[in-house]
Amino acid sequence: MENDSRGVRRTGIGMMVLFWILLLLLAGWWFRGVEQQRSQPNAELAGAVSVGQAPVTLERNAYGHFVAPGEIDGQNVTFLIDTGATYVSLSRSLAESLGLEPGREVTFTTANGRVDGHLTTLDSVRLGGLQVRRVPGSIHAGIEDDVVLLGMSFLGRFDIQIRGDRMILGPPDG
Repeated sequence: MENDSRGVRRTGIGMMVLFWILLLLLAGWWFRGVEQQRSQPNAELAGAVSVGQAPVTLERNAYGHFVAPGEIDGQNVTFLIDTGATYVSLSRSLAESLGLEPGREVTFTTANGRVDGHLTTLDSVRLGGLQVRRVPGSIHAGIEDDVVLLGMSFLGRFDIQIRGDRMILGPPDG
């Protein structure tokens, strides 16, 4: 009889431990999703398949930036929208993986100081349904490999409205 009660007790403790492990795993999964939504609130743009002139609305992430998925020459990238950047700027390693040819060597003045780099031309840049061909770009050090600064060589072709935590990019008026 005593062995039976020990077995029942072990089973109960085992089930309680299993319950807490599952609860902690579910909580971790849920919090990861919340954090991912906070840092990438525009992730749904990756699924935008039609290219047109419909406005694109972006939400600021938890860090105050406008970050969104997009494409350069058909390859998926993550854009950090930077209205202070002249060009669409990317790292040397990303430029190599895209097969971009570095053009004329120039010195850029960035928020982090002066850096040497190259001008280039991007065949196609797409953010949601907005796509532009033959976009001037820059290749240089000082940019993270997995982030592309989406500068005014792309953004300047659209009307930009920023209101609070939203940015709306749309076709130019008139």
